[in-house]
Amino acid sequence: MNTKQQLRALAQARRGVIVPGAFNALSARVVEDLGFEALYITGAGVTNMGLGLPDQAFMGLTDIADQTARIRDAVQLPLIVDADTGFGNALNTYHTVRTLERAGADCIQLEDQVSPKRCGHFNGKDVVDAREMVGKIRAACDARRDSDLLILARTDAAAVHGFDAAVERAGQYAEAGADILFVEAVTTAEQVRALPALLPQPQLINLVIGGKTPITGAAELAALRYGLVLYANAALQGAVAGMQRALTVLRDHQRIDEDPALVAPFAERQRLVRKTHWDALEQKYQ
Repeated sequence: MNTKQQLRALAQARRGVIVPGAFNALSARVVEDLGFEALYITGAGVTNMGLGLPDQAFMGLTDIADQTARIRDAVQLPLIVDADTGFGNALNTYHTVRTLERAGADCIQLEDQVSPKRCGHFNGKDVVDAREMVGKIRAACDARRDSDLLILARTDAAAVHGFDAAVERAGQYAEAGADILFVEAVTTAEQVRALPALLPQPQLINLVIGGKTPITGAAELAALRYGLVLYANAALQGAVAGMQRALTVLRDHQRIDEDPALVAPFAERQRLVRKTHWDALEQKYQ
C-alpha cells in the first residue's frame, strides 16, 4: 500500500492509533524513528516554532506547504496536514488541496471556523454556516488528483453551539464526502465516550496537553473505536521544556556537558540527520 492507503487502513481499523504532531523535518524524523505509524503536520506547531506566534491564523498556505514538502522528503510515514480553514472560501480550499497534495500530503484537515481561526482550545471561537463548510468539503474532494487522498473534516461547533450541534455538523460533513471526522474540544469524558457511536466515519480525537478535552488512555480510546488519537503538540511542548531545561543549566552554570538527561548526544543528532548516508554519497560521487 502507498502512504494514503496505509492511513486509510489505520483510520478504518478504529484501534486508536496514536498520531504525534511534527512541526519541522527533524521533529518528523524523531516521530518516525520512535516507531509511530503516522504523523500530523501541526499548524499550531508551524506557527509557534516557525513564527513565534500563537495559533491565530498567522500561518499561510505557503508556510504549511513548505513544511509539508520538507517533511515528506524526510520521512516515509503517512502525513496528515493541518490546512486550517482552507485559507479562504471554497475556491481557495480547492487550491489549498491541490497545493498540499502536490507537496506530499496524504490527508488534509479542514475546519469550519470563521477566519481568522484560532486554536481549537482557545476561547472566543466562531464557526461558519454549515452549508459553507459543506461547500468547502465538496471542493476539497473534487480537487483531489489522487482519489486515495483523504479529507479530514473538523468542526469547532461544540464550543459555540453545543455538543449535539457539533455531532450534527460532522454528520453533514461525512455526507459531503469527508473520509475522517474530528469533533474538536469536547470537554467531558461522557462526550469522549459517546462520539464514536454517533457518527458513521472513522474519527480522530485531539488530546491537547493542558487543553479542554480530558486526557484519555489510548487503550480506552481503542476500545471505544476511535480511529486516530492525535497529540498534535506533545513534541512541541516537550521541545520547549527541553530547551528551557538545558539553557537554564547553561545560564546558571556557564557550561553544559554532554548529559543525555539535558541534551541529545552529538552522535545521536548526527544519526537522526543521517550523516553517514550523506558521507557515503559524498564518497560515491568523488
